[in-house]
Amino acid sequence: MKKDKIIYWVTTSLISIGSLLAVYWYFTDTKIVESYKHFGFPDYFRVQVGISKLIGAIVLMAPFFSAKVKEWAYAGFGILYISAAIIHYVVGDPTANVIVPLINLVILAISNFYFSKLNSINK
Repeated sequence: MKKDKIIYWVTTSLISIGSLLAVYWYFTDTKIVESYKHFGFPDYFRVQVGISKLIGAIVLMAPFFSAKVKEWAYAGFGILYISAAIIHYVVGDPTANVIVPLINLVILAISNFYFSKLNSINK
């Protein structure tokens, strides 16, 4: 049980902290603005993704959100990471740019697995 909580909190923290850092970069780093142009996306989509990451990180870390709301956050992050890997692949970015979102997806899956495991124990 203790090991499960540690794995859950480490993986969830990695996802949330990474997302919060990304939010900061989405709104301050001109390289991110240029990368969204490189992808062919309008600038408002960068803002939308940044806000979504902020909300998702808060939902995953805050204990007062219900399990159902947290599952939606997991789904949103999953879609985001899969989409990021695909777009990096499609535009011909380096392999590392394709792999990083997939690594995040694995960390997210581990977090979700332990979230579900801990939630079923608590019922």
